[in-house]
Amino acid sequence: MASSSGSGSSGSLSAATAAAAAMAGTEEELRALMEQRRTKRMLSNRESARRSRMRKQRHLDDLTAQAAQLRRENAHVATALGLTTQGLLAVDSENAVLRIQAAELDAHLHYLNDILACMNTNAAAAASDPFIAFDGNAAFDDLLRSCPEMFPLC
Repeated sequence: MASSSGSGSSGSLSAATAAAAAMAGTEEELRALMEQRRTKRMLSNRESARRSRMRKQRHLDDLTAQAAQLRRENAHVATALGLTTQGLLAVDSENAVLRIQAAELDAHLHYLNDILACMNTNAAAAASDPFIAFDGNAAFDDLLRSCPEMFPLC
């Protein structure tokens, strides 16, 4: 028994040593596998970060180009607005002049209508009373000469 237990314990030691050696080999393989996975993950993360930086840079470049385009459009719109404003001011000024001229012409027309009404009244009176002598042309000339500020064109 002693020999069998001696040989059993010696066999047991070699099995334990073999198991320990196998475990050590497995641990080393496991460490190597974990290190390989970690390295692979680091490379993958670096590549992902590089792609992310490239996307961000591309996005920034796109936004920069868009901002430049919008600035150009804004300058174009501002120029067009300035030209339109100048045109509006010119038209407003011309309208004011035309309104004044229309008012002056309306006043002249009113005065001329008054003269015609006066002449028609005098002519009707002369027609009804043959003793009233009325020279229409002389009366009209006298009226125009008496008010030159009212009739500057005459």
